[in-house]
Amino acid sequence: MIVRVKLRKGRALVRNRRKNTQLALAGSALLYPLSLMAYVLGFWRVTSDMKLVGEFTAYGILSHWQVWVGMGALLHVAAYVLSRYGRGEPLPDFLTALRFGKPRPESQ
Repeated sequence: MIVRVKLRKGRALVRNRRKNTQLALAGSALLYPLSLMAYVLGFWRVTSDMKLVGEFTAYGILSHWQVWVGMGALLHVAAYVLSRYGRGEPLPDFLTALRFGKPRPESQ
């Protein structure tokens, strides 16, 4: 017995080199407020050291303002890169120089 299944034609497959652009945009949208929160905690720690506000509540490595500002900067850069990737824009030159595996093309 031979059974033939007729399927409707669906959408054509599109080869896209960039995958998960919606996920990158969603991650970027979540990382921007996180970076702002880290900046605020770093500012709170600095003003706490100057005795302008109440005591800072974190202890250990998280009690240093440099850690919070550094985390804020890293989260900000990650959100920036993800948003550019999600919109299909090229990465900035200082980040393409950090890629490993492929040599950077020389511009003339």
